[in-house]
Amino acid sequence: MAASKGFRRMVLAPCLRLGNTPVFSSVVASTLAKGSVASREMTNSSPVSEALPSQADVVVIGGGVIGCSTLYHLAKLGVTDAVLFEGNKITSGTTWHTAGLLSSLRLSETEVKLVQTTRDLLMRLESETGVNPGWINNGTLMVADSKIRLNEYKHLKTHGRSHGIDAILLDVKETKELYPLLNMDGLEGSLYIPADGTIDPAGYCTAMIRSAKRAGATVLEDCPVSGISTADTLLGGRKITEVHTPYGVIKTNAVVNATGGWGNKIANMVGLHIPLVVLEHSYVVTEAISGIEGMPNLRDPKSSTYLKLQGDALAIGGFETSPVWAKVLETDSPFQLYELNWDAFGELLEGAVKRVPVLEHTGIKSTISGPESFTPDHAPVMGEDPNVEGFFHCCGFNSYGMRLSGGCGDQMAKWIVRGRPELDMFSFDVRRLHAPLSSKKSWVDSKVHESYSKRYSIHFKHDEPLAGRGQRLSPLHKLLEAQGCVFQERCGWERPSWFNTEQTPAQPYDWYGCYGTKLNSDQRYHNALKLDYSYGLPDHHHLLAKECLSCREAAAIFDLSHFGKFHLVGPDAQQAADWIFSANVNKSPGSTVYTCMLNQWGGIEADLTVSICENDARSEFGPSFEGRSFYLVVGTTTATYCSSHILKEIRKHGWDVQLLNSTEDLAVLSLQGPCSREILQSVSDDEFSNESFPFSTHKIVTVAGYEVRAMRITFVGEMGWELHMPKESAIPVYEALMAAGKPLGLINAGYRAQDSLAAEKGYRRWHSDIRPEDTPLDAGLVFTCKLSGDVNFLGCQALKRQRSAGISKKLVTLTLKDRTRPLWGNEVILRDDQPLGSVRRAEYAFSLGRTICYGYVRHPGNEGITRDFLESGTWNIESMGEVLEASLHTKHPFDPKNMRVKGL
Repeated sequence: MAASKGFRRMVLAPCLRLGNTPVFSSVVASTLAKGSVASREMTNSSPVSEALPSQADVVVIGGGVIGCSTLYHLAKLGVTDAVLFEGNKITSGTTWHTAGLLSSLRLSETEVKLVQTTRDLLMRLESETGVNPGWINNGTLMVADSKIRLNEYKHLKTHGRSHGIDAILLDVKETKELYPLLNMDGLEGSLYIPADGTIDPAGYCTAMIRSAKRAGATVLEDCPVSGISTADTLLGGRKITEVHTPYGVIKTNAVVNATGGWGNKIANMVGLHIPLVVLEHSYVVTEAISGIEGMPNLRDPKSSTYLKLQGDALAIGGFETSPVWAKVLETDSPFQLYELNWDAFGELLEGAVKRVPVLEHTGIKSTISGPESFTPDHAPVMGEDPNVEGFFHCCGFNSYGMRLSGGCGDQMAKWIVRGRPELDMFSFDVRRLHAPLSSKKSWVDSKVHESYSKRYSIHFKHDEPLAGRGQRLSPLHKLLEAQGCVFQERCGWERPSWFNTEQTPAQPYDWYGCYGTKLNSDQRYHNALKLDYSYGLPDHHHLLAKECLSCREAAAIFDLSHFGKFHLVGPDAQQAADWIFSANVNKSPGSTVYTCMLNQWGGIEADLTVSICENDARSEFGPSFEGRSFYLVVGTTTATYCSSHILKEIRKHGWDVQLLNSTEDLAVLSLQGPCSREILQSVSDDEFSNESFPFSTHKIVTVAGYEVRAMRITFVGEMGWELHMPKESAIPVYEALMAAGKPLGLINAGYRAQDSLAAEKGYRRWHSDIRPEDTPLDAGLVFTCKLSGDVNFLGCQALKRQRSAGISKKLVTLTLKDRTRPLWGNEVILRDDQPLGSVRRAEYAFSLGRTICYGYVRHPGNEGITRDFLESGTWNIESMGEVLEASLHTKHPFDPKNMRVKGL
């Protein structure tokens, strides 16, 4: 801190004041000037009351970069009567003070594509509108202070190659040559991305607004929204009807909430809440630095800082460990800033000085500390709300707004116009969130702090949060914790991940010692997570192997109580099920069907099991009903996503049905493995033979004196049963199974084992190897679709068209020949040294003794994918800069004839 304090003492410059708001020197004055020019460009010349139309197809609320981009892309899709309301001036919220960095390499395929869309937009805006968006292409240099950080960069470089992004790994000498002002102490190298740069927010927004207005859109500044009206729909839903302003009412069926940190003010108007926290996000701009001109933007993850080129100076910012919670945002304070909190910001300055020592003797020209909104998982909240039709969220961009703006505005416009985005946006979708947690302030605050302060941490595949734990617990939680269970957190659920040799309980969040909080003395859980902080096989690989191989050789029990569980009941239940589910669910009661739910383009919105029930009056397994009903079991993270997809179709068609949520009321145990039948038979008088209890069926049986709904299904490729029961029965049923099964080799197993076993068997995982952009024909799931019958279903016609035209991509299965090499996803798939796609999902397959992976490939000549094409050629995987030998499998390499599943 000594260098930082000296730096701060020497360089503090006098500040200007506008009213009670401190505004610092020329950078801010310049931005405000640009803003006023932009404002003249953007506003309509007539008074607001005269310019306000009586109706619009879409109303966008918020004139920041996200609102401007959404309006621009709506116009490009032909929505020319959209209206944008800005309560103050365009860009006057968060956008105007953004650093404007654009970095191409992101962790997910979707984010890479979103940033690419932004960059493509910047390249064409000036020729399209005559307005320069202020794009400066000076590249990004990310330095690595450790070998493991360098491995992360190697992984990112490979990911970039699959998307056509040029990234160059530099050694220490090359790094110093590119950025001579760097202190190289402790550095192992760097990653240079030449195509990156920075954006001027005022010019960028001006260009987009000019284009939208030319197409017919209306932009109204100084026009706050005072209310939003809705009308009731089926099953407790509502839909947007009007937007109210001080100058009049506008009728509309679609509203986009793009108000950033002010998002809950708008969401509250329709009774909704977004999990947002507004923090004071800051940077400083230095005086001129000799030799800095033309340098790339620098990122130093160790100190959580960025150093952005600003002409002949640097803008220094980052993510401090103790961020400052912003005070209540005023709606009538445009271009709002705060006094910079030097105590919080000092650690960033200290890190910057250590990395670029010339800063110690450089003055500060200006400081910027403004409001920025952050979310619990550091991802935006986007998409149509599941309970209010026509209300689209587009908030919480976690300081990513500028780089994601082009892509997210494009996807938002398609979401509104076409009913869904073009890309897989689940990680941003409001339906990924569990609404009760989103309204719990203590949970939101702690999660935001952790995700913010770890922004520049290495993102390991199996890392878990320490914040916000213990929110949703299985009835078996304490029992499993006592046996060494290491839990994952998903949608608030504590889900078994793997089993350690000692108790490994997650602790209350200690805020990493920030804000005067004492660090937890018990670090067993955190230490268990660190076993996965590697790009090799983890230190507990043998424990994962034990769980997987025990399931294959004897039996394993999985607690799946975290799964989403719903009942579809009512007079029109069969009609609704026939339309919503791709598989034939018009079967006799007692059948259980694996199926997909598709969108209108044939993309996979979910995969799930549907069990057909009839005339059940026993409330312990769900609602009492007469006639047919359907018991649905969906993934942990997709429960809200799936239920909203179903409800949307019910409301659209007006069916007389109900969708009832039994997730919190029922527990689920999955007993899998060759000994599962023997174990069950020893604690039940019911019959579990192949003849009495065939695969894909279910019935009520008694286990250890308790009634359960037993389903003979598997997600690991073994003979087994899922046991669904009232949560009060979970502990005695579990204890009886363990007592009977231990002599036969039964052990506990977690989701890590289930993921491995499922991948080994070729079972799909939604949001990895199947997504809404993939069809069953692409993914080898056509067996889940009733294409040969005369029953229409959602997505059916699109699949028939695709089948006639031929598939252009195909999900393939590959295994590595190197038995010790793991993969992480996003590696490049090569055929005869030519990149054809990237890895979506990878797991170590313990029965095969090697890594197995899945990814989609396309024909290099844009032809159809045939079996001959797949079986010919040499296949490899490029991972972290190395080309690894691989084998392609046209049939699943483990139990391709399903003999084990059949109990043979």
